[in-house]
Parts: sequence; C-alpha cells; structure tokens
Amino acid sequence: MTDADNRPPLPDHLSIDPRSPHHVPAVFEHDIGIRFNGKEMTNVEEYCVSAGWVKVPAGKTLDRKGRPLLLQLKGKVEPFYR
Repeated sequence: MTDADNRPPLPDHLSIDPRSPHHVPAVFEHDIGIRFNGKEMTNVEEYCVSAGWVKVPAGKTLDRKGRPLLLQLKGKVEPFYR
C-alpha cells in the first residue's frame, strides 16, 4: 500500500488547535497544504471549505489568553496533501 492509500480524507472544517472540536489528529500525521485564492499559504490555523474562509494569525498580536489573535479571510479554500 502506498502512503496515499493510508491518508484519511480531508475534512470540510479543520483546526490545528487540539482543544477545538474540529481538530482531527489523524490528518496531521501527514503533510497538509492549503491553497487560498490560488496561492499556497503556510500560516493557516483553521479553515472551512464549504463556508470559504481561513483563519490566520494577525502578526505577533496575542489575545488575553496568550494565543495568537486570528483574522478570518474569505475566498476559495483548497486543502491538499503534499
């Protein structure tokens, strides 16, 4: 079996935060890429394909709990395995 056969399907909504209900650990065992409006992005924290948005950190700004402050950008989202 090849590595492509062992990969789980990419979900519609995925988050890198383990506390999120949209976190799927099996997906993160493989290298994932996100193409947003035709451009590959490396700083995506969360995405939703059906709603068409990604969340990215706003520079070095932190919220009151010490986590990165996230901006939601709307557009065409395409997750893929590298």
